Amino acid sequence: MFFILSEAKNPYSRQSCPGIFVVKFFDVGSVRLRGENIEVTRPKKALLSWSGGKDSAWTLHLLRRTPEVEVVGLLTTFNESANRVAIHGVRQELVSAQSQAAGLPLFAVPLPSPCSNSQYEAAMRRVCDNALASGVTAIAFGDLFLADIRAYREKQLQDTGLQPLFPIWGLPTLPLARQMIASGLRAKLSVVDSRVLAADFSGRDFDAQLLADLPASIDPCGENGEFHTFVYAGPTFKNSISVQVGERVSRDGFIFTDLLAKKP
Repeated sequence: MFFILSEAKNPYSRQSCPGIFVVKFFDVGSVRLRGENIEVTRPKKALLSWSGGKDSAWTLHLLRRTPEVEVVGLLTTFNESANRVAIHGVRQELVSAQSQAAGLPLFAVPLPSPCSNSQYEAAMRRVCDNALASGVTAIAFGDLFLADIRAYREKQLQDTGLQPLFPIWGLPTLPLARQMIASGLRAKLSVVDSRVLAADFSGRDFDAQLLADLPASIDPCGENGEFHTFVYAGPTFKNSISVQVGERVSRDGFIFTDLLAKKP
């Protein structure tokens, strides 16, 4: 919020009234000064593509410090038969707890299982149409360096009226992982690719010890799909989420750890 102090004018003659001033308050994203004129720009309303993992959470953290963007909701796709996040395997109730902790509504997109590309894209087109109708102008993603994934997202949003945003794109992943941990972000590995990472990494905390234990071939943020995470605390949450590690299951070369809401 900011204010502008200006000399009052007679509403009929439009002449200045010496010694009388008007204070106008504005709640906007940013202000640019151009000569004697003030240009007020409102922030872009954006949905954040939300997997429940650390990269999504860090993207939200950065966007909330960016006055040009206002995140108005979290967008998550779920396997409708299992009520879990696609790929990550996290229960929908835990993602709902994240949205409450972040103070943002959750826009859940149910997907059939199996889900073809055409089914996925049709579902996302409906999401885009609804987002535009509600005043959203952008969708933000937590991608780091996979160019083919970024190109796919840009192609899907082309001609929709929605701008793709990539706030953490290109950040070096080891310093980024350390920064996340130092900020108080806390996460557990919900799934690992057993072809490249030992099964006992699944269910572990994403912390300094885990970074030290990762083989040199593994990206520190798991950007190549080596692992995925669930964030249960961090700088963008108003409260932490109590979780406990449940059953570990092997499926299609991946080791999933069932994360459960811890009972009080």
